Amino acid sequence: MAVWALGINHTTAPLDLRGRFAYAIDQVEPTLRALRASLSRRPEAAILSTCNRTEIYCAGEHGDIDNTLDWLAQSGGVSPVLLRSHAYTLHDGMAARHAFRVASGLDSMVLGEPQILGQMKDAVRVADQAGALGTTLNQLFQRSFAVAKEVRTSTEIGAHSISMAAAAVRLASQLFEDLGQIRVLFVGAGEMVELAATHFAARNPKGIAIANRTLERGERLATRFGGEVMRLADLPARLHEFDAVISCTASTLPIIGLGAVERALKSRKHRPMFMVDLAVPRDIEPEVKDLEDVYLYTVDDLASVVQTGQANRQAAVAQAEAIIDAGVQSFLHWMDQRRSVPLIQQLNAQADEWRALELARARKMLAKGENVDAVLEALSKGLTQKMLHGAMAELHAGDAEARQRASSAIQHFFLRKER
Repeated sequence: MAVWALGINHTTAPLDLRGRFAYAIDQVEPTLRALRASLSRRPEAAILSTCNRTEIYCAGEHGDIDNTLDWLAQSGGVSPVLLRSHAYTLHDGMAARHAFRVASGLDSMVLGEPQILGQMKDAVRVADQAGALGTTLNQLFQRSFAVAKEVRTSTEIGAHSISMAAAAVRLASQLFEDLGQIRVLFVGAGEMVELAATHFAARNPKGIAIANRTLERGERLATRFGGEVMRLADLPARLHEFDAVISCTASTLPIIGLGAVERALKSRKHRPMFMVDLAVPRDIEPEVKDLEDVYLYTVDDLASVVQTGQANRQAAVAQAEAIIDAGVQSFLHWMDQRRSVPLIQQLNAQADEWRALELARARKMLAKGENVDAVLEALSKGLTQKMLHGAMAELHAGDAEARQRASSAIQHFFLRKER
């Protein structure tokens, strides 16, 4: 059984390329089915897709990584050559190490951030629902979760980490003298927007609004933060009312265009607007960044901000890597044991066949009225002869070197003294 992984993330691929391979949670299951159908031997598979990464994990008899990469390239509408230049491909122990590091927050833009663990658990749940999660991948991910828990409880890897949401607040406070005097619009109502709204609400802005495709979910979030809710369709007409806009939706196309922002700036008499696009693919057209009175930041732009203080946690990183090393070794040992399972099953089946034959023979002897002790003697001899037949044959066959190897093996397996 082989395990392999391939992916792109915030360190290997630009935002727009990552956007081509971003899957909303409801897209993952059909995507998994399409992936497995495209491969000749349907492997176990799971897809992890976040704003910072898209990764495919597989397990099967053969590491079909090239065909997996070709399929992913086709699904994103790019050439395999282009994707390969930005992707990482990992096998067995390296694939396990990567999964453990991702789950523990060591591979995140925000070192030690906990959100990725929930996203991995969602990916496993969807893979299971799709019937794509087998014993090997399930074991890999369950061990990932256990390692992540140990890392978070045994080290200070998450201490003082700056989240993307907190970074957005920090940047906004550099632009606006008093965040209590601004109006903030949040586009979307998912986990990232909820986190950002929590951070901004703590600064008591003048107003908060939630724009979402479905009003019901937007209302729940707006009520929590004492804000108002609006329909996504009303956003262009009201954009000028807000000093700060933070957007993160699952839309596959930008929902805030250059023209809408230009009109908003005109209505604002060119008072500055602070905009953060946390979505992958983008929610805000990239050309907006070129407007003179707009300060637009993407997830990649926030990278330098969220890395602040990371140097102080290098000792925690070293501790975490040691925990991960132990986890990888344990998983590889489990994988190695799994390779013996077919042989163990064959041995058990052979032994059961011998046992059944000798029992049937013994019952016939008993039915004929033969002495019980004689029947038991025959039963024990019959089983012993069957068990030793192969070993005896090896000792009398082949050349001298083969007989010597057989002799050493037989002594090891049959002549060990009980301790």
